[in-house]
Amino acid sequence: MPGSLEGIRVVDMTTVLMGPAATQVLGDFGADVIKVEPLSGDTSRYVGDARHPGMSAGFLHSNRNKRSIALDLKSPQGRGALLKLVAGADVLIYNVRPDAMARLGLGQDKLKAANPRLVICGLTGFAEGGEYSGRPAYDDLIQALSGASALMAEMGDGEFRYMPVLVADRVTGLAAVNAVLAALLHRERTGRGQTLQVTMFETMVPFVLGEHMAGETFVPALGEMGYRRVLSKSRMAWPTKNGHIAAVIYNDKHWRNFFTAIGEPARVTDDPRLADIGTRTRHIEALYSELRGIFTTRTTSEWLVLLEQADIPAARVHTLRSLLDDPHLKTTGFFRTQAHPSEGVIRTMAPNGNWSETPPAIRRHAPRLGEHTREVLREIGYDAGEIETMIAAATAVAVPAFSNAQPAP
Repeated sequence: MPGSLEGIRVVDMTTVLMGPAATQVLGDFGADVIKVEPLSGDTSRYVGDARHPGMSAGFLHSNRNKRSIALDLKSPQGRGALLKLVAGADVLIYNVRPDAMARLGLGQDKLKAANPRLVICGLTGFAEGGEYSGRPAYDDLIQALSGASALMAEMGDGEFRYMPVLVADRVTGLAAVNAVLAALLHRERTGRGQTLQVTMFETMVPFVLGEHMAGETFVPALGEMGYRRVLSKSRMAWPTKNGHIAAVIYNDKHWRNFFTAIGEPARVTDDPRLADIGTRTRHIEALYSELRGIFTTRTTSEWLVLLEQADIPAARVHTLRSLLDDPHLKTTGFFRTQAHPSEGVIRTMAPNGNWSETPPAIRRHAPRLGEHTREVLREIGYDAGEIETMIAAATAVAVPAFSNAQPAP
């Protein structure tokens, strides 16, 4: 079935994770995503486990549903090819800093002149006009600047650690998808393209402070910053007799049902700390600490049965490895094996959501560097001789193309 963005061409000048994660979603939605890489390739091609150089696991998970063209954008020939590509595109996404784009001869004026209807989305670390404008940004830096690592310190041993997922990259990538889709809708209504800037710092600060602005929301402040329930050191997957369990005992019904289930129904009315959600939140550290002790009295399986009967949300705790065997994900077909033309059988994850008319789908394998250089150059008007001249002059890189991968049996 066609995707929602069928007929939309996206020129993807992004590398590593933030940008590629965003453009992969657009590709899942049906857009024709053309990944423009330097001659050496996206650096994420070379990080982590790989069967062949340039095709790492991380790259495979962020670059499906794309075609790869490799150009030297510092050369007039490579720059000219990029501008021809842009002229027939709907969206350009880049995570090169704006001054670097200008030095390449790909500033806003050039791009708009090539295609006035183009939606141009720049992914950068910081908004223009501030103290940090133009600085390089990485996930670790943004976690530190946004206060995320301070939350980790408060929750743990006082060390300002980083969350062990690239949360700033992925959250900002999703923000970029939203921005691009809104700009495309605006263009459909008005016929006009526009320039967008989506920044990591300004995306992550509200992501963190949405819960933790707390008392400082009001002027003058009504209390301290920080959402106490979320910051409780005892908020965790609690240990049981033989493992761990995740349980959410949150609203009035949950607390009442929990103490009834363990044989202490009067506890909710007798303990003033449990009177309402505001009072519980003020005493949450002590309450969660007591829950931790209670959960050690039964096995995980016993708790799962008891909590289900009490209508309290609960789940087993996965490791990364056990997640692959999750029964729900198996039933829904979330993990899939696919025969990649050069990398053999690989495990992939399904695009998100169930759609009645235009479901996201995996239509293309993650490409080798320059796998589609010849194909794309032909589409934008280069003849065979011109293409081979560019390749011989090392202003473009091309490798033989493979057919699209089919699901493995």
